[in-house]
Amino acid sequence: MKFTRIEAIRKVEQDADWDIVIIGGGATGLGIAVDSASRGYKTLLLEKYDFAKGTSSKSTKLVHGGVRYLANGDVKLVLSALKERGLIFQNAPHVSSVQSFVIPSYSFFSKMKFLIGLKLYDWMAGKLRIGKSSLLNKSEVVSKLPKIKTKGLQGGILYYDGQFDDARLAINLAQTAAEQGASVLNYADVLAITKDEKNLVNGLLFKDTQSGKDYSVKAKAVINATGIFVDEILKLDTAEHKNLVRPSQGAHIVIDKKFLGNQDALMIPETSDGRVLFGVPWHGMVLLGTTDTPLNAHQIEPRPLEEEINFILNTANAYLEGAPTRADIKSIFAGLRPLAAPTNGDSNSTKEISRDHKLIRSASGMITITGGKWTTYRKMGEETVDLAIRTANLAPTDCKTQALHLHGYSQQKLEGHWQVYGADMPHIEELMNSQPRLAEKIHPSYDFRLAEVVWACQHEMICKVEDFLARRIRLLLLDAEASWQAAPAVATLMAEQLGKDEQWIENELADYKQLVQKYVI
Repeated sequence: MKFTRIEAIRKVEQDADWDIVIIGGGATGLGIAVDSASRGYKTLLLEKYDFAKGTSSKSTKLVHGGVRYLANGDVKLVLSALKERGLIFQNAPHVSSVQSFVIPSYSFFSKMKFLIGLKLYDWMAGKLRIGKSSLLNKSEVVSKLPKIKTKGLQGGILYYDGQFDDARLAINLAQTAAEQGASVLNYADVLAITKDEKNLVNGLLFKDTQSGKDYSVKAKAVINATGIFVDEILKLDTAEHKNLVRPSQGAHIVIDKKFLGNQDALMIPETSDGRVLFGVPWHGMVLLGTTDTPLNAHQIEPRPLEEEINFILNTANAYLEGAPTRADIKSIFAGLRPLAAPTNGDSNSTKEISRDHKLIRSASGMITITGGKWTTYRKMGEETVDLAIRTANLAPTDCKTQALHLHGYSQQKLEGHWQVYGADMPHIEELMNSQPRLAEKIHPSYDFRLAEVVWACQHEMICKVEDFLARRIRLLLLDAEASWQAAPAVATLMAEQLGKDEQWIENELADYKQLVQKYVI
């Protein structure tokens, strides 16, 4: 099936009555849409920007139970996340993989502490365990992390967790929801919540920002899954609403893989501010992060703060020989976590706040979900739909997503970035074989091809140059400057595919140039 906006808009115009309407197209909203549609409910999802434009494409790219949450005593969240990690491997193996991590230890006590903790972590995963933690001696640590500083090094711990491509999983969730019967629409801005004579939510108004046209839809249940923007939607429901969330920023830098070494990731469990820092191989680069910086305001495209960049570089320098400098950074990016707004005490303390999610039902019947983490998106979707069924008196149906393979499902292993396409890969190869021009690279240093632009236009609902370069392929996050160099060829081919003119190309390139500035030092 073709996954297009034209088809989604056509369904909205044909029928304005829905069982469940979801606001927000990040991990949480998309997970809800898949759950709802797979149970047979008539489902519509509306995303103001592009799918996973916000926090859901800016993660540390780990599918994990949360070693740090275990240290904080949040056993319930870790158990749930470890189970969900296993289900992601089962249902979306093309965009997820097992990653080995090494924790270097500079004291006997820390080595034993982390080994015990990680053995517990393994045990909690049960039959969904993906590897066995073990002690490493000094030479084994150095062989796995050739750049690690050896002074005082006493060995380390090897453990296993998951890695994924967040934005690619998001688009696969959107495609899966559509295949299950949902209508899924990006660039759809919700303007108002509508209510009946009893002051209960019964629908909403939204604008298709691509055409400028407004739409009104009826819904038995309306779900607010907008992450850091939940308060804006809650204010459409209740004007005097007090903010539920406060953003905490997680920053990352991307560097050449030569700074880390082999295939293993680095985990630094206790940085100078008591948090965890990862160095993770990802799409041929290494991603260093993350931070946890409380902010008072939020925006859709945050930029890492200078102190965050310095913190990451300084921490890397404390552990790595020939550590990266500012000049070595290929890209920087930041995501905002929607944490519970502080009510008292230290408003700047975020590391102790549980990442578990919260479900809230307003007096009007609108359902809001906030918090959570990527790994538990499926469970969050299940619980939210269960609440929507009770709230809207929908005919109850059991959840189907535990064993539902996501779009692109394939156990075949492909080279390089082609892996993320899974079962779609033969179709992209067919494009390149039938039109040799489409086999050309979009940038000489990277193996992304013009055929991927055509595929994304026809099957992955891209509307803007950034949708492709930032999220369908990940070039903006891997090498911001290279992505800008590739932008003209991408814009020209997109215009050809989407029926746009020269003015559109000019406008898109101007927009994209502005965006790139947020990703370069």
